[in-house]
Amino acid sequence: MFDKNILVCYNEPKSIYENYLGKESASPQKIDLSEKGFVEQIDNIIESLSENFMNVRGYPVNKNIKSFFVELRANKPDAVLNLIESVEGNSHFESYCAGIFEMMNITYTGNNGLTLGNCLFKQRTKRILIGSGIPTPKFIVAYYKSKEPLDISELKFPLIVKLLSEDASIGISEDSVVHNGNDLEERMNYLFRNFKQDIIFEEFINGRELNVSILGNDVLPISEITFKGLSRKLPKIITYEAKWSPESEYYKHTLPICPAKLSKEVSAKVSSMALEAFSAMGCRDYARVDIRLAKNNHPYVIEVNPNPDISPDSGFVRSASAAGIDYNELINKLIHFALNRAS
Repeated sequence: MFDKNILVCYNEPKSIYENYLGKESASPQKIDLSEKGFVEQIDNIIESLSENFMNVRGYPVNKNIKSFFVELRANKPDAVLNLIESVEGNSHFESYCAGIFEMMNITYTGNNGLTLGNCLFKQRTKRILIGSGIPTPKFIVAYYKSKEPLDISELKFPLIVKLLSEDASIGISEDSVVHNGNDLEERMNYLFRNFKQDIIFEEFINGRELNVSILGNDVLPISEITFKGLSRKLPKIITYEAKWSPESEYYKHTLPICPAKLSKEVSAKVSSMALEAFSAMGCRDYARVDIRLAKNNHPYVIEVNPNPDISPDSGFVRSASAAGIDYNELINKLIHFALNRAS
């Protein structure tokens, strides 16, 4: 038992969009279930940590920053388990909370504010990757309410269209992959109208989807997302439904395989590229790098996800389990990474 004071900081789910699905639906998803599901696990995490640390408590973060400061000063945690993904539904505030810990000289788990902010804005990630010589699909950003014409002549269809600064596949559906200019304009207008924020579209890599989880400096067993049984009419992508709507076709036919069936050569290439991306983005403790393999087995980094979802049924936890690391051990490893930085 360690004589340490651990504070588990997290966010309660709050809906800020009318529809998270990224398409018109008779029953639109009106709450971000990526947040809701994890909050339900907080009590289990606190119970697990209490087996190893003297004092563990949770604190739900909202926009009452004064109350947050008061809690941190009064609690004086030796380390914060930082599970904050947004504040009242706004994912931009995730990085701000890390900044608060920094200002108060409180050690915390996971990635720092700069990394969280850079990885949230997809064009920043891609520019850093390109500057580091790491392959990522060509892209263009379309700014909300901008009247400047877009030149897409350097991009090749099909393209995939996403919100510029959201995660958890919010706004991604089967309509996100477009094959011509008319479809692209229609998709852009839909996202502008429903989410009122900037968007990014990039060349779509029609290949295998790999998730590479990194813990400390180690690559965990690579996971592949397969789409066996998915209708041929639907693009093989991870939509919001695939993650959060159990009754949907995408959810039923988006199936993980871990470890992925890869040759030693491809596995080594993918692992090396993931570690390069991890380093280039300034990641620490843990992250998940999403990679697509083109038909020639050439890997492209699609996104870098610092502080990825670590709910018990998440892909990161699945990869940790395949490495022989159970859930309680994983949570405790993250705490010890933070404590070691403070020592």
